[in-house]
Amino acid sequence: MMRNLLAAAAVVVLGGVAFAAEIKSGPQNGEKVPGPFHPLNVTGEDAGKKACLYCKNGENPVAVVFARTANDPNVTRLVKALDKATEQNSKCEMGSFVVYLSADEKLEAKLKDLAQKEGLKNIVLSIESPEGPAGYKITRDADVTVLLYKERTVKANYAFEKGQLDDKAIESIVKDVSKITPTK
Repeated sequence: MMRNLLAAAAVVVLGGVAFAAEIKSGPQNGEKVPGPFHPLNVTGEDAGKKACLYCKNGENPVAVVFARTANDPNVTRLVKALDKATEQNSKCEMGSFVVYLSADEKLEAKLKDLAQKEGLKNIVLSIESPEGPAGYKITRDADVTVLLYKERTVKANYAFEKGQLDDKAIESIVKDVSKITPTK
């Protein structure tokens, strides 16, 4: 009897550890994207204004990144890779944007510099409060959350704790852009 209880406790603890290692943030695969929100657009045609990027992209394929750290080189590599993927998929009107979740008053200037330094042309950089947009359920434990969606339905979701985003993950995300774009 005691052995069975210990075995059951071990399964629960081990199960808890396995579950805790996988972070869940934002709407999941197959779920609808929650809807409009109005971040401050730092780049793009609505630069300097609060504008709805969800609304602007409509039913088109979209890559959106929610990031808490603006000066992370891996986030910058991801943003550059998605900028390039957006350009390559311009015929299907793919859109992409990054929402930096921050209250840093100097972030707008930093993002303008980043966009210029990295030559970003197709991805919009924007700023939203640290909580993220209502209904999106971006967990505080996620330093980076990536949604790839089409027709406002999530086709791929990635979430990373601080320091987990790496080159292999970036490669997987960019490869999954094919889940939202037409096949050639």
